[in-house]
Amino acid sequence: MIQTPPPPQGCSEALSDWPWPGDADGLSLQRCQFDPARLDGSDFARLGISAVTGAAKRQMEYLAGRYCAAVALQSFGCLNVPARGDDRAPLWPTGFCGSISHSQGVALAVVGRQSAWRSLGLDLEAQLSDERARRLCAEILTPAEQQRLQALPGDAQATRVSLTFSLKESLFKALYPLTGVRFYFQDAELLMADQGVAQLRLLKTLSAEWTAGRELPARYAEIDGQLLSLVAVAAEYAVLSRPPAADAARSG
Repeated sequence: MIQTPPPPQGCSEALSDWPWPGDADGLSLQRCQFDPARLDGSDFARLGISAVTGAAKRQMEYLAGRYCAAVALQSFGCLNVPARGDDRAPLWPTGFCGSISHSQGVALAVVGRQSAWRSLGLDLEAQLSDERARRLCAEILTPAEQQRLQALPGDAQATRVSLTFSLKESLFKALYPLTGVRFYFQDAELLMADQGVAQLRLLKTLSAEWTAGRELPARYAEIDGQLLSLVAVAAEYAVLSRPPAADAARSG
């Protein structure tokens, strides 16, 4: 039996955490809490994690996220730790995909086998204040999303802006490894979000496979007052070369 290493100083033990109904579909989601004030730089070498420079907060976020990723990989019997690519994104061991996120003293990582999942995108975000949501609304939301936002009660609008931000971050994390193309908030649209389930649509063509009009499901949940979102691209996921006519009409 593989023994999980002790957590870094300043990190709680990583625990399996699946906030959605039903089973985890072969995914391992691990979460820990961390305190940058208790950073011990020797933990990088002890855990086999490449050290990063910068403020203690940045180092601790990176260390805690990689620790969660290592525990998630170990749940599949893999003893490797994700390396760091030139674009700063995690490089996952052969046969695995995953994603890491952190916010306000919480780090998470999700990992799955590539035999079941092509790519994963995970994002944790603190909820925006009403004032900041209003200020960032036009940057995060497309005109169509802004129009739909007005139908929501005033006290729900900041949460929807926050959720849209998180979901689009997860979408980017899931599709960037598959396309190598960067895209931005206005290049995707949140079509619906209800009871932990969401639907996203690309508005920009990223590759011959990932064309404008393609849609992907997503999940979201609230944990400790923050918003967690997940976009998981299944291995058998097949896309059409063109969006169906009904979808094209709805996008107008």
